[in-house]
Amino acid sequence: MTDFKFPRQARLIKTDDFSSVFNFRKRLSGHFLAIHYQYNQLGSPRLGLIVGKKTARLAVDRNYMKRVLRELFRVHRHQLQSVDLVIRTQRAFDAKVYMSVEQEFKRVLTKLMLKTE
Repeated sequence: MTDFKFPRQARLIKTDDFSSVFNFRKRLSGHFLAIHYQYNQLGSPRLGLIVGKKTARLAVDRNYMKRVLRELFRVHRHQLQSVDLVIRTQRAFDAKVYMSVEQEFKRVLTKLMLKTE
């Protein structure tokens, strides 16, 4: 049975973790998201999120976007290799375009999985 929890070990928290992913300089982009990635030796994928005030001015909107992205990662992380992901939003989105964001997330993950093979 697949574990769908989102434990602390599955998160990028420290500044050094984010910096190492950005310094690796690998990125996949779409209309709403830019995903920076770096392979790790931990045996499981980890997630870091960046939703800037320039993207969504209101905290309510930024929190909604982070909640959606965390949920998408939580549901699909069992498909990923050992990789650190930093997802940076490029455009604001709301519930009206959720399906578009989900499709883009899946498309970018598919590209990432093809690169790891």
